[in-house]
Amino acid sequence: MTEVIGIDLGGTAIKLGRFTVDGTCIKSLTVETPQPAMPEPVLDVLVAAIAQLDPDNKSIAIGVGMPGPSDPEGRIALVSINLPGWRDVPLAAWLEAKTGKPTILANDANCAGLGEAWLGAGNRFKNFILLTLGTGVGGAIFIDGKLFIGHYGAAGELGLINLYPDGHECNSGNNGSLEQSTSIRAIRRLTGKEPAELAVLAEKGDVTALEFWQEYGRNLGIGLSSLIYVLTPEAILLGGGISASAKFFLPTAKAEIERRVFITSRVGLQILPAELGNAAGMLGAAKLAFTKVKI
Repeated sequence: MTEVIGIDLGGTAIKLGRFTVDGTCIKSLTVETPQPAMPEPVLDVLVAAIAQLDPDNKSIAIGVGMPGPSDPEGRIALVSINLPGWRDVPLAAWLEAKTGKPTILANDANCAGLGEAWLGAGNRFKNFILLTLGTGVGGAIFIDGKLFIGHYGAAGELGLINLYPDGHECNSGNNGSLEQSTSIRAIRRLTGKEPAELAVLAEKGDVTALEFWQEYGRNLGIGLSSLIYVLTPEAILLGGGISASAKFFLPTAKAEIERRVFITSRVGLQILPAELGNAAGMLGAAKLAFTKVKI
């Protein structure tokens, strides 16, 4: 049976999986991302992990989800604002030279969106957006059933839209971006706590934690309102680690959207949790890898 490798490259961990054409995961592996996560050390770790994941060399292609945009052909990692030294890195060619397997790259949130569109919550919709609420905030846009990557492959950086013009500094240059209010980094900066800690406190009725999640929901709702007006999606999927706490912030976010977005721009809009969890990026990268081979 034809197998490919899907890789989700993150700032702290790298998740890899071997997948069949129907999306079945044969084997998976998680390794630590070398620190600092410069391109060459990351390449070395990837090559070693691929050999460990596929010792019999059964896989025939590789897909990689990157924390940043790639070029439209999926050959070059253009930039990653949260990884050092990643600018115009020809990672696909590097991996092909080391493994002999055709390789394709894409933004990690786009890969998560491809996974959700294939076997997750997105497979019921032709027009939807995915927002990944994690260490940063990423996004993917699907229009008429196809992933939209825009000019030169960089569309869908939904976390970098403007929220507060004079807000906190953002590595993108767009200070006050949505990411600076709704990412894990933002939560740590604002509260000194991890999202999971705040969820436990909120579950116990802690007033400060509950108020924080309400403010989080308002900020998310404001950001989503801008996206809804531009894209009028059928659905918005929320993924990433913070989405596990959605019950504490989603009601406020929905209320903010209803207050700000005229009804004709949100007819039938559904806001749903993504379904594939941490496997979405690997699965989407594998789906991408299958486009490199004839089966």
